[in-house]
Amino acid sequence: MGTEKILFYIFATVVVFGASMVITVRNPVRAALFLVLTFFASSAIWLLLEAEFLAIVLVLVYVGAVMVLFLFVVMMLDINLARLKAGFISYLPVGLGVAITMLVIMVMIVGPQNFGLEEYLAPVRHVASYDNTRELGGLLYTVYVYPFEIAAVILLVAIVAAIVLTLRRRPNTLHQKPEEQIAVKSVERVRKVKMRAEERK
Repeated sequence: MGTEKILFYIFATVVVFGASMVITVRNPVRAALFLVLTFFASSAIWLLLEAEFLAIVLVLVYVGAVMVLFLFVVMMLDINLARLKAGFISYLPVGLGVAITMLVIMVMIVGPQNFGLEEYLAPVRHVASYDNTRELGGLLYTVYVYPFEIAAVILLVAIVAAIVLTLRRRPNTLHQKPEEQIAVKSVERVRKVKMRAEERK
């Protein structure tokens, strides 16, 4: 077994472990951190496939931007962890059923009979002057231009939804009103009190 296969199995194991922890950990912040670990391992696998641009984009965009936005939303939503822990056991059978069904479907579709080396050859080794970014950009803006634009619209809707969720009004929360603070007058904030002076005996 070559070094490349050993690295692939190591990173694939990390991906499976991280993805499993994302859906089993009860704390949403820890789940987001395990998702970051999964992204890093996936980018390493893409590096093995000579997809350097996709690996860098995965780290910069998803880990550096999307996950930070996700953590920001989780912090702002003030999720009740006790309520999540109470409902975890009740939904466990349904979750296991869905997970087993998805696993069976993935084995049937992404199996060696469909995606083995007999069906698809190994990736072609390119020369040092090969530009992965140029090839990917040519495909995105020619063959896959409509799916690319649809994905951009979906991301825009997700950003707007995150902003709307964070701007909701919560009861018993103090909010500042700058227009009232600017329009305040001295007579409304300062009260003069007249007191008789006391003499020391």
